[in-house]
Amino acid sequence: MQIAYKYRSINSSERKHKIKKMSLAVVNETTVTTFVEDMKAFENCVKECFEMLDVDGDGVLSRSELREGFCKLMSLGHESSKKEKIDHLFDTIFDRFDEDQNGSIDPREFKGLIRELMAAMGRGLGNSPVLVALEIDSLLMKAVEHEFGQI
Repeated sequence: MQIAYKYRSINSSERKHKIKKMSLAVVNETTVTTFVEDMKAFENCVKECFEMLDVDGDGVLSRSELREGFCKLMSLGHESSKKEKIDHLFDTIFDRFDEDQNGSIDPREFKGLIRELMAAMGRGLGNSPVLVALEIDSLLMKAVEHEFGQI
């Protein structure tokens, strides 16, 4: 059952007068799981995200590269009041998914990270439709676009 529905684009001002492009979408667990289960679409998205985060192009993600781009991918926001919680989240994520403990996340580890986080988001959404505001480049928006057949 397809329930994702892109309602309208909105602009939200951040504290530093930057504009974030966002969209409203109705999503549920099926939106996310269908995307993750489509191996080709999911792997293409993961590869695209990895390349976007790998700023220095060395084929792995450092802590700082993951930290810089991950808020946008996961629609976490950037408010300073959340800094301590977000720092703790990144330390936990990095320690959990840097399986070989070499101080970086390789493409295989990143794919596992994204798969697990998307599954957790899906479970958190549940089966009831939920209206959410999503950053245009977020992974959840990619799942919505997949459901619409746009990726």
